[in-house]
Amino acid sequence: MFNAIKVKNDIIQWIRNYFDENGKNCNAVIGISGGKDSTVAAALCVEAISYDRVVGILMPYGEQHDIDTAQEVIDTLGIKHYLVNIKQCVDTLAESINTVELTLSKQAIINTPARIRMTTLYAVAATIDGRVVNTCNLSEDWVGYATKYGDNAGDFSPLARLTVTEIKAIGNALGLPSKFVDKIPEDGLTGLTDEENLGISYDVLDKYIREGICDDPTMKNKIDTLHKQGLHKLKPMPCFEF
Repeated sequence: MFNAIKVKNDIIQWIRNYFDENGKNCNAVIGISGGKDSTVAAALCVEAISYDRVVGILMPYGEQHDIDTAQEVIDTLGIKHYLVNIKQCVDTLAESINTVELTLSKQAIINTPARIRMTTLYAVAATIDGRVVNTCNLSEDWVGYATKYGDNAGDFSPLARLTVTEIKAIGNALGLPSKFVDKIPEDGLTGLTDEENLGISYDVLDKYIREGICDDPTMKNKIDTLHKQGLHKLKPMPCFEF
């Protein structure tokens, strides 16, 4: 029953309203990975505020095997862009931490580039009078598959209440090429796809989120456990109330 065209139009108007209230004539600054989330979010911003106010930032860590896809997204949408390679920054930070007799954990090695990327987006936004687009989706947020103060940060989030399945439908409604909408998502850091990292297929996850149906009790328990563990990433920072 998902009406992709209606939701697409509603999001476009919502983005317009956001900029009217939070920065008339400001730019939308968005990290472009070549995946569906950033592509759909960028396309929605183009429809909402025009291509000349959307700025894409490509942020490879050294060599990125699918950087050409990210460039294709830029070319397809016709938006201005900058390429900022984050490898030197990430490596220098790791070396600096190592000098204090600490070695970054595996989780820190995975999460740090995401946080450096968000720092990069805010640095660009502060330079060109921009607002940072958050590109998270409901499916990944539901099971905590986001980096706190990394990819789950931003100034406004057009896709955070939509599942992967729904975002694909919106991408099709926007007329985006299938190679962007249906591209197998991966984090670009671990060498694994998102579904391999999660151990859950998006089809199963989305059906459970929207319909509460999961035929595999083990998988249902895994989703529920990950959801509970990841809730802290979605809630405001706890504060002592004085």
